[in-house]
Amino acid sequence: MLRVAVVGSGPSGVYTAQSLVQLEPGVLVDVLDRLPCPYGLVRYGVAPDHEKIKSLQNNLRTVLEHDRVRFLGGVLVGPGGLSATRLRELYDAVVYCVGAATDRRLGIPGEDLPGSWSATEFVSWYSAHPDSTADGFVLGARAAVVIGVGNVAVDVTRILARGAAELSRTDMPQAALTALAASGVTDVHMVGRRGPSQARFTTKELRELGGLPDTEVTVDPGELALDPGCLDLAALPGAQRRNVEALRTFAALPPRDTPRRIHLRFFLRPVELLADAGRVGAVRFERTAPDGQGGVVGTGQFEEIEAQLVLRSVGYRGVPLDGLPFDAEHGTVPHLAGRVLREGRTVPGEYVAGWIKRGPTGVIGTNRPDAKETVTSLLADASALVRQEAPEDPLTALRAEGIEPVEWAGWEAIERAEAELGASLGRGGVVKLPDWDALRAAVRGAHT
Repeated sequence: MLRVAVVGSGPSGVYTAQSLVQLEPGVLVDVLDRLPCPYGLVRYGVAPDHEKIKSLQNNLRTVLEHDRVRFLGGVLVGPGGLSATRLRELYDAVVYCVGAATDRRLGIPGEDLPGSWSATEFVSWYSAHPDSTADGFVLGARAAVVIGVGNVAVDVTRILARGAAELSRTDMPQAALTALAASGVTDVHMVGRRGPSQARFTTKELRELGGLPDTEVTVDPGELALDPGCLDLAALPGAQRRNVEALRTFAALPPRDTPRRIHLRFFLRPVELLADAGRVGAVRFERTAPDGQGGVVGTGQFEEIEAQLVLRSVGYRGVPLDGLPFDAEHGTVPHLAGRVLREGRTVPGEYVAGWIKRGPTGVIGTNRPDAKETVTSLLADASALVRQEAPEDPLTALRAEGIEPVEWAGWEAIERAEAELGASLGRGGVVKLPDWDALRAAVRGAHT
């Protein structure tokens, strides 16, 4: 019997478990996560108003309820928890699916002023991530600048502009809902350093901005004209062409008198966050121009946009894993078809999948073939991995070492508590528990 530990219960980890049990009838899989809740970024990264994407949890749930898959939450891997060496003692193979845990930085003056946050911090707050301690994002803010033009940038822009009545139907934690309902933000500027044809958001996400009630979306026709890719739409790939078409539609709309406005801006590179009374008060941008090779160059012309709130959404980066090699340039673990490489040689029994393997690229579905490639490598090594004497059940060993994992029944208790919270607040659905204490209390309730 092959015992495999999958570290991380987001899409890449669950798809890894799914491939293992589908391709190998003699495998037992433990999916470990340091949080007591499964699903990773599907739970804590997908915007609460994207209910269709969040429903993917139902598919992931089916895998985690498989009779040869076991969810073990609340298990820390790394410093202060299980080491890579100890995991290899407990399991025949370990697959690390830990994502990319930090944000890329702008590297400009004023980036750390109060009022300047990473988009991930904002997402963690409105998604009730238990590690989130930040608060006061919108307090006193009239205008916000979102730096970046990917789907996360669109998400945070949309959440800032959404009305409380719409958000109350989601699983957003009550504190975030209350704060956003009282928000005085009237203008949100989403800004990219390159042109409209190079934006990374999807057309579906972009068009959603135009469907927000009581909100006007503006695009400067002059910035569209600066982009050579906008001149001949037929020459653009389909996704970029649809984006430009949607942006042209926004640009052609007549002005409206609305309570909120979203300004989509392009060819502006942030160079400094400017202080006002000790916190961010504006962002200084340099106008850029196409360099003819897909990039941009500075023009020496500058513009300032008022903002009491700045959200930086310029990408993610993996962090080193204790006991594993790390490629600092790419923020990934070196690998060959998912097999971890140490000094250029593969290490039987150690594997990676997801963003820590390939970097923060692709959509949720990209993790499925990525996981299958890693599992194919693992199963090809299986004959050399299975031990002649069956080792002790890892769960028994963990408990003996003072680690009490949150099993599936504990997660179900959290789900019940969130449903009860939503009902008590009259929200009509589940409302996420806001912090570690509430999650732990719900788990304890499963054992009483």
